Amino acid sequence: MPNDFDVIIIGSGAGGGSIAYTLADTGKRILILERGSFLPREKRNWDPEFIFGSDGYKANVRWEGPDGEDIFPILYYRVGGNTKMYGALLHRQRPEDFLEQRHKGGISPAWPVGYDEYEPYYMMAEHVMKIHGNRGEDLTEGWSSGPFPFRAFPHEPRIQEVADNLAAMGLHPHHSNLALNRDMDEPWRRPCIACNTCDPFPCMLHAKSDAETALVRPALKHDNVTLWTGSRVDKLIQEGGKITRIELTRDGEAMSLSADLVVVSCGAIQTAALLLRSGVANSSDQVGRNFTKHNQSGISAMDYRKPNDTVFQKTLSVHDFYHGGPDMPYPLGTVQMTGKAHWTRIMGDYAFLDMTEERAREVQQYAVDFWFTSEDLPDANNRVEWTDRGVKFNYRPNNRASHYELMDHFQENYLKPQGFTDFIRSTKELQFTWHQAGTAQFGTDPKKSVLDTNCKAWDLDNLYVVDASFQPSQGATNPTLTIIANGIRVGEHLRREWFSQEGVSLEDFPLSDGYMADNAGANIRDNAYSGGDDASWGA
Repeated sequence: MPNDFDVIIIGSGAGGGSIAYTLADTGKRILILERGSFLPREKRNWDPEFIFGSDGYKANVRWEGPDGEDIFPILYYRVGGNTKMYGALLHRQRPEDFLEQRHKGGISPAWPVGYDEYEPYYMMAEHVMKIHGNRGEDLTEGWSSGPFPFRAFPHEPRIQEVADNLAAMGLHPHHSNLALNRDMDEPWRRPCIACNTCDPFPCMLHAKSDAETALVRPALKHDNVTLWTGSRVDKLIQEGGKITRIELTRDGEAMSLSADLVVVSCGAIQTAALLLRSGVANSSDQVGRNFTKHNQSGISAMDYRKPNDTVFQKTLSVHDFYHGGPDMPYPLGTVQMTGKAHWTRIMGDYAFLDMTEERAREVQQYAVDFWFTSEDLPDANNRVEWTDRGVKFNYRPNNRASHYELMDHFQENYLKPQGFTDFIRSTKELQFTWHQAGTAQFGTDPKKSVLDTNCKAWDLDNLYVVDASFQPSQGATNPTLTIIANGIRVGEHLRREWFSQEGVSLEDFPLSDGYMADNAGANIRDNAYSGGDDASWGA
């Protein structure tokens, strides 16, 4: 009896979207299952009090923490996943990140596949995500087979001043690699307006290259690709070394589906939870283990002589300390800008200071907002478990000493000398799982890893995992570009090995695609929408 579909992809974020995009033109019957709905296109997309106050688009989720405490993670169950709200700064991992690295806090392991194999897929990912940047500015970047698709966003005057000061002090600041649909030479041709509601707002103009706009909607142009929203997968059923059935609930109705090929792309935490509650792919006892999410902190730096009236701030990055610093012969991490923080966000970020609105507005007026990302290290005890209460999130931070050394060093030696005198700092704790990775690592030994080097589960013939779960480590860069590059790599493997079709090339990831796939609606079975602006639903 034939299966319901040739391919079922569970999850519509960066991993699921990249697989759908890469397989869309094969003619195979492809179904994308998304537990959430479309994020509505409405005025509240750009309302900071709504976004940072009530977190109106955040999923209502509770996990159990390592000490039994309640954790309310910042997650978004939407078409496009968490990328709907991300900052759209997408760097490649450095070549050294694929090798074993000794950190102050321990060892970051080597990958079974190196940078050279990933490079052509990084190029394809940069094209489909419409990345802006200038090759050669970042001294730590790996070799590249071509330029960025678009030249970098320029700095506004206050940020240019900061960049010039850093350069005068011997650093090598570079323009950030941004995934936004804008043409600097002819900005009227593309939708991005370089506004102050980019990070971390959803884009009302669909100008941010998130997984929905850049990957899922273009895939849905093909008649053979279908998206179901409101579809939560409850369990995978294994028989005879294969996943033979997917049990799900769609709009409250229990259903069962089958497919020749099943791709799980729920994000590192929910992918682990699904595999664990299904009791599959875990002969190694590694499912859920080695979770990482980066050490992430912010500094709002004030020079009260100089108001910061920057609109689009997230244009500057510094990687001089990626591999170490003076008297610190171990990796430290990245420094970059965030979007210009609105006072409502400032009150949330620094809630532990009991900040008043008046003070928050002052910080907004003067602050230049820096973001620090450092690697945390895989630890088998940092794991996701599935219990009768749901997800148990056993994560304890590590490798933080060097993270704080980076912040202290940068503040004392590069911010204070250029006139910043007041600093407010915060470090993101358990509820911030933006850069989640690990939990189903790939490798060459089925006793020590969950997936083979093509991200197929060792234990099952037709189950692939394509999200950040596969990563043995993630360096100190945003994992999204690596997730997409790996999704394209795995998608090419599936095209060749499963469907006996040609691989992919840069020509399959054109820059000329429209920024909205309006004709995709015919292939969407959307759940009922309640509340908000009905006319904007799914726009």
